[in-house]
Amino acid sequence: MKGKRIGILGGTFNPPHIGHLVLAQEAALRLGLDKVIFIPAYIPPHKKIPDCSADMRYRMTVLACQGNPVFEASPIEMKKRSVSYSIETLKTLKKKYGKNTRLFFLLGADNKLGTWKDIKKALDLADFVVANRSGSRSGRTRGVRRIKMASVDISSSSIRRIIRKSGEIRYLVPEPVRRFIQKHRLYK
Repeated sequence: MKGKRIGILGGTFNPPHIGHLVLAQEAALRLGLDKVIFIPAYIPPHKKIPDCSADMRYRMTVLACQGNPVFEASPIEMKKRSVSYSIETLKTLKKKYGKNTRLFFLLGADNKLGTWKDIKKALDLADFVVANRSGSRSGRTRGVRRIKMASVDISSSSIRRIIRKSGEIRYLVPEPVRRFIQKHRLYK
């Protein structure tokens, strides 16, 4: 019996933006994924998140995934209410979906895998796939697959800066996310 192929896109999603969606869609097409699960970190181990609560980031991620039947937002790390380590999430997902499911952990080229908790064990639980943007340079890591994708020069931090300067973020984030940010006056 052929197992499922599931992509995992973790992050702070502060806020989720078009670049996240493009990465997930490209990976789904190139890797033949049945679904891509977006998993917002409750407390990320490598970043400080002062701008927005975990609940708000999760709610925006749900909104960002709407309209694409391959995308799903998961509260798996929200439910833990503690620091989010990818190794623990991968173990939980492996147990949930079973041994016939192949997990693909999707990453942007800017991730520093050498700083991750139990990265060698994590590499055993999932195929790690780095999406290289055209023009980006990143080092090689054993056990990590690379795919080329269109360059989408957007970051959550640049979106937060634009909002603070009262700029327009239309077309940088999905429209439901933009409305949510406006309604809740986030990042002001």
